[in-house]
Amino acid sequence: MKKIFGQLLMSVFALSSPLAFAGDELNGANTAWILTATALVLFMTLPGLSLFYGGLVRTKNVLSILMQCFAIACVASILWLVFGYSLAFGEGGAFIGDFSKVFMSGMNLDTLSGDIPESLFFMFQMTFAIITPALIIGGFAERMKFSSVVVFSALWLVGVYFPVCHWVWGGGWLSDIGGIAVMDFAGGIVVHITAGVAALVAALVIGNRNGFPTTAMPPHNLTMTVTGAGMLWVGWFGFNGGSALTADGNASMAMTVTHISAAAGSLAWVTMEWIKFGKPSVLGIVTGMVAGLGTITPASGFVGPAGALVIGLSAGVICFYATQMIKRKWKIDDSLDVFPVHGVGGILGSLLVAVFASSELGVFSGFQGADYSILAQFKVQAIGVVATALYTAVVTYALLKLTGVMTGGIRVSAEDETAGLDIISHEESGYKL
Repeated sequence: MKKIFGQLLMSVFALSSPLAFAGDELNGANTAWILTATALVLFMTLPGLSLFYGGLVRTKNVLSILMQCFAIACVASILWLVFGYSLAFGEGGAFIGDFSKVFMSGMNLDTLSGDIPESLFFMFQMTFAIITPALIIGGFAERMKFSSVVVFSALWLVGVYFPVCHWVWGGGWLSDIGGIAVMDFAGGIVVHITAGVAALVAALVIGNRNGFPTTAMPPHNLTMTVTGAGMLWVGWFGFNGGSALTADGNASMAMTVTHISAAAGSLAWVTMEWIKFGKPSVLGIVTGMVAGLGTITPASGFVGPAGALVIGLSAGVICFYATQMIKRKWKIDDSLDVFPVHGVGGILGSLLVAVFASSELGVFSGFQGADYSILAQFKVQAIGVVATALYTAVVTYALLKLTGVMTGGIRVSAEDETAGLDIISHEESGYKL
């Protein structure tokens, strides 16, 4: 403990010292692009996800959703500065990083990560740490205490996000399984599987909203939701395209396949609705878009446009049926469909990338060479998916129980839930009644 405290203390005064490793020369074009991509990814949470989720809940809970997204952005940012970045991207070991980069220790204006400033890489990755726990709130919307949301989100970042990020992107064990690295270009495993599984566990632990599923709980403002969805679509270009960390053909192709998958997911989802229910819905087309975007995320730097078309269409169909299964058959109140859209989409995309990354598939292929093995890569992808899902489920359950102990229970009372979280938690209302 003394050693760790010493590192924390010394790092506060170390911002002017040079980093030990040498990087390439600064690339202005790459730096400009990642500056833009960083702003786009933050734009996805504030205001994109906030508006998307805010429109889906009932009027009495709109401000609570906006507040939760905003607060999580603040909490995640501070944790990322203090030790999150270090645990995720510090050298450490196979399962977690070290404390060598706490408080941005060793970084100055000239410190590089590749050919961009490391402070920029720090910021870009911070925006991913912000949006991931913000996604989870859709699983327990309208019924968790604000104090519990804040405590759980902080604990979850430390217990789940930072370790899994290290496993995949920080040089951890998933970056080398028998000489093969798991393919997760922009967060299918790190972001979508972890958030989706955590939301499902949270929904099961906290229980259904009062009246679910017999009482109708329609979105109060789909105009707000569609506005947020459009912001998510645009912001996702920074999410996926920025993950190339370069301003080149790889980033351009990542943006292209992201757009194709989003469009295909939207059309597939509303087609399924049209067939099953007789009419396509506005909620369906934007949810299908998110499914297409989440599913292409792990594959976006590895597949071609035709492969992205198949991935997007698959996402629209499979995530649609997953949503029906979770809510209608299993009657689990994952309020804003986080698991069937993000979780299932992340799993699907993380598995399909092994297939469509292969150059053997012709027009549907990605860009892997002749020595690429679909079967070997698929095995690695499956290991990554299963390990991440199981780890996330177990740790999330434990952290929810711990949060309940720390905050005196994670759920508001039945009376408070009926009154609405806007008034109960914040003594404010976004609408005149």
